[in-house]
Amino acid sequence: METFIRNELFWGKKNQEKLQKANIAIFGLGGVGSFAIESLARSGIGNFFIIDFDKISQSNINRQLFAQQNTIGLFKTDIAKQRILSINPEANIQVINDFYTSDMNYIFDKKFDFVVDAIDSFNFKIELIEYCYKHNIPLITSLGAANRICPEQLYISDISNIQKTNCSFANRIIKRLKNDGIIENLPIVLSYEKPKSCQKILIEEKIQTQTGKIVEFKKITPSTTPFVASAAGILIGSYVVRRIINY
Repeated sequence: METFIRNELFWGKKNQEKLQKANIAIFGLGGVGSFAIESLARSGIGNFFIIDFDKISQSNINRQLFAQQNTIGLFKTDIAKQRILSINPEANIQVINDFYTSDMNYIFDKKFDFVVDAIDSFNFKIELIEYCYKHNIPLITSLGAANRICPEQLYISDISNIQKTNCSFANRIIKRLKNDGIIENLPIVLSYEKPKSCQKILIEEKIQTQTGKIVEFKKITPSTTPFVASAAGILIGSYVVRRIINY
């Protein structure tokens, strides 16, 4: 396919065919997830399963790839599907407009070559990571994009090499995972940069999933810049592609 000829010049036709056959699931299409899926689409990934419950809002525009004035109020998954197909009309895309909970783990009846975790809610992030880990489903997770401005401080590390970070959220996630026995073979996108926010806003969310389950949680709305989430998403895309083609 001529669209991906420049990719083939780097990693070869056989690897491009591997990517075309690959099946990737992406949970969360915010700042990180939107740029991750964009880079994967432009790499020639042929099959996507995308999950997000949210609609695009005005406050998403500063950092999320799919957020524009003319997409406000539309489901992120629907805009993502349109964008992927505008890049690669031959891509196969399945969409779930819902909030991920463990009730949705039936989707793993389908085989995924890789899962991208771009969820920002503590408990549900843990649930996804632990399910994939216990069922030997390759996954990469992002923990270092919010409250930062320096994309050059991002890095990828296996959980086994991480003792403590300068981010309380990342530390909580890593501690919980290690307590639950996940001590290696989990790649994580992190940042050396110390998180910063000029103001903290506590929000409460109440979401009804398609199964009828009511999900309630509180979280601090993080500060965000246009630079770090996008770079984290591209890092994830690169990592996933390299794993698939064994580079």
